[in-house]
Amino acid sequence: MAVQCWSNILKKAKKTALVHDGKRKIHYLFEDGKEMAEEYDIKTDDLIVRKWRKKNSLGAQGQWEVEVGDSYSTAPLQDDLIKESSSNPVLMRKDTKTCFQWRVRNLPYPKEVYGVSVEPAERCCIIRTTNKKCQLPLESTALTFSHANNTLIISYQKPKEILTLEQDLLRELKKMKGNSEGDVDCKTQ
Repeated sequence: MAVQCWSNILKKAKKTALVHDGKRKIHYLFEDGKEMAEEYDIKTDDLIVRKWRKKNSLGAQGQWEVEVGDSYSTAPLQDDLIKESSSNPVLMRKDTKTCFQWRVRNLPYPKEVYGVSVEPAERCCIIRTTNKKCQLPLESTALTFSHANNTLIISYQKPKEILTLEQDLLRELKKMKGNSEGDVDCKTQ
């Protein structure tokens, strides 16, 4: 149900396509005024970047918020301004005199959405959310993780419904008349 709804929203959006630097760049303008920009690798069809922008309370365009990809890969490097999107959740530890304390910043939903519990047998604290965007059941067999170069990499295999939606969307995007590198005119659907 949620997958079909998202598919319908994407189909209704005004789309612009451009091919540049080996990437297919798609800009979406939704009926509610929000914008989404995506970049796909031309050779592999992999999604490289997905970012969102909406108008602020005064009606001016807000900053792009990166959902997928590196925020610094979407803009030219400027001195030491390489940083993650300011809207991504950030976990930090800040102890007080009487408590161990962890803070997760940039969680925009109300307190009722979150559940925090202790798992004594596992010796850990668990943070859960009731905000389920995907609406599909989770499978423990789809979860894998690895560790390399001081980085923990957690992967969750996409459900078949999501893969089908993405393949259908990519077929539609390839039908758009995106320009080749060097051209500046955009084709709109």
